[in-house]
Order: sequence, then C-alpha cells, then structure tokens
Amino acid sequence: MKKTLLGLSLVTLALVGKAQDCSELFISEYVEGGGNNKALEVYNPTANAINLSNYRLVRYSNGASYANPIDDIDSTDLTGSIDSYSVHVLVNGQTSGTASSPACDPILQAKGNQLDHAYGAPTYMNGDDAIALVRISPYKVIDIFGVIGERPNVAWSDVAPYIGTTGKWWTKDHSMQRKSNIKIGVMTNPGQFNPKLEWDSLPKDIWTDLNVHDCACKPVGVKEISNQISLKVFPNPSNGNEMAFVSDKSIKEIVITNAVGQVVYRRTVESKEKTIILKDLELSKGIYYATIKSEAGSKSEKIIVK
Repeated sequence: MKKTLLGLSLVTLALVGKAQDCSELFISEYVEGGGNNKALEVYNPTANAINLSNYRLVRYSNGASYANPIDDIDSTDLTGSIDSYSVHVLVNGQTSGTASSPACDPILQAKGNQLDHAYGAPTYMNGDDAIALVRISPYKVIDIFGVIGERPNVAWSDVAPYIGTTGKWWTKDHSMQRKSNIKIGVMTNPGQFNPKLEWDSLPKDIWTDLNVHDCACKPVGVKEISNQISLKVFPNPSNGNEMAFVSDKSIKEIVITNAVGQVVYRRTVESKEKTIILKDLELSKGIYYATIKSEAGSKSEKIIVK
C-alpha cells in the first residue's frame, strides 16, 4: 500500500510540475524584416481574457545570458489585455530614422496593439538574438525563441547544429509563424534551436497574417475574434496629410467626417484591399471620425489632426 501511495504521489508531482497545454501565453509570430520592420505577436490559448500587465518580452542581445531577465534593460512590459484565442502585437516604435537605422514601416506599426520603446527594446532583434516571454509574478519564463546564451552565425538555421553554419537562415530577413499544433511555449532553455520544428517561415517583410493566429487550442465552434471588424489608423494623431487605414476585412469605402458630422472625404475602393494609404488629405487641425465599410459591416475610429 505504501508503495502504491508513493507511486501516486510521484505521478501527482509530475503532473503539477509540468505545464499543461493551452494554459499560458506564448509567442505566435516573429517578424524580422528590412531595417526596423520588426514585431512580436503573443497568443492567448486559454478560454479567458488575460491582463497583460503581468507579462514582459525580453531580448537577449548577441548571445547575452542573464540570471534574471526580469531586470534586463532590453525588455518591454506588455500593456492592456488579451482576449481568449486572440493575439497582442508589439511593433518596433521607431517613427523616424537614418540610413543605417530607418523608421519602421507605418503600415506594420498600424497593425500593432503596442509600439515598443527606443533601442534596445525587444523589437530591435537582428536574427541572432534570443527572445523570452516572461510572467512577472510569480516569476517564470513561459516561452523562449532561440537559445538564451547562444549567438548563432548571423541567424539560426534549419540544419544541425542550427547555428547558421549549415542550412538556410530562418531567423533573419524572415517572418515566422508558430505552427497551429503548438499549444504551449518553450519554458526551459533548449540545448539547440531547430526553427522548423515549431515554426513556419515566410519571406522578408511579409506580415499579412499578423493579428491572427490559428491554434489547435481553440475549440471547434468558437467564433474567431477576427470576425469582428478591426480598424487602425496610423499615425494618430496625424499631420492631416497622409494616413494609413488597416483592417482585417476588405475595405469597400472610406468616409471621413468632421466633428459636426460633415463629410470631408469619401473614397470607394474597387479592389479587395485591407490596407489603404491616403495622401494629400489636407485636413486642418481638429477632431475627425474615419469610417470604413466592408461586406461584414462598418467600423469607425476617432482621428486627431494636430
């Protein structure tokens, strides 16, 4: 009897010690594009909304290895909340730049839920930097991209030993999406990082599916968050001349009205585009409302012109 109870106790401890699938946030997309076109997407595989103030993304620059990444300067605390089976996107926040460090594409920035802070924020990764997603309290590393403490030759590759000396580079000049069958993050620093085991690779500066992640954790029949129309306008506040409109649905029409409801701009979109850039608007200072219309309905966003 004692042996049986001991065996059951060991099984119980093993189950408690092992994180369960679909129980914690993980990194679902990694964008390492030209210049500072960089972003990190986090997915919520649980059935409940999660407050993001208890989570942090950390970059381990050039093979750095710190005992406590919670104190690392190359980190960003996430903000807001994340709905069940939905994502939160952190995008490089550089809006102006130089030839050696150009601004992040405003279309990519418009797809973000949060813009990152100045260098060396996590979204200044260059293909050879490990990334960790951290729960602050109680402290735990809940996902790792790459290998903390290892600096590959330019980027991690798809052929052993995966440090960029053989095979094709995956983590530089690529977007990478977590495979849909992945249900939990890498919580222990791996001995090697073979990116093709858990990730699909996309060409440089492709971020079409950023804001949406397909995961086996989502029960059949649960409506996608993306079925609701989203609209992001960037920059906002604006100078009134150029703005990008980004939606998750094909845009059929854009209407801009002033604070008293007068239409100051209207455009019908013939092609099935989800991103529209308007130039030479010549809007004067004030408050406006932009409304996009699609087959799924309409969505409005307040615009401030300074």
